Amino acid sequence: MSTRPVVKNGPSDGWADQEDEAADHGFRRLTRQEAEALRQKEPPVSPWRVVAVQAAVGVVATLLGWLLTGRSEVAWSLLYGAAAVVVPASLMARGMTSKLSSMAPGVSAVSFMLWEFAKIGVSVAMLAIANRVVQPLVWPALLVGLVVCIKVYWVALLWRRTKSKTSR
Repeated sequence: MSTRPVVKNGPSDGWADQEDEAADHGFRRLTRQEAEALRQKEPPVSPWRVVAVQAAVGVVATLLGWLLTGRSEVAWSLLYGAAAVVVPASLMARGMTSKLSSMAPGVSAVSFMLWEFAKIGVSVAMLAIANRVVQPLVWPALLVGLVVCIKVYWVALLWRRTKSKTSR
């Protein structure tokens, strides 16, 4: 059995590597003016705008589903799938835009986690009772409504990218 000598040059972190150390070395805090310039260059997307677009996309998907199939149960299932995204997202948007959530970084982080858990819980609860709320329920339509509205988050990221490109 051979043993290798352990060489320590200070406190060792098993996860740290050269890339992490290089990234930490180049970090510096922004001044107030630099932070304000960054905010103007990269304005945040309002969570309420994302929720509104999710709701609009859900309504459009519902209308398309109803027009294409002619079945009201497909439309109601699509609408409920969209609601399973929009209702929890609006709950989280309300919580994250409250004054309590923007008090301090630590409070903001805890608030984000709590509202995210609430959002997930409401989504799961809505999906669990879907069969009792929508009669008869068409699960594929519900899942299409759910997925289409979830994908709006990616569209919000694209809005942010196109805004910053056009402002240059």
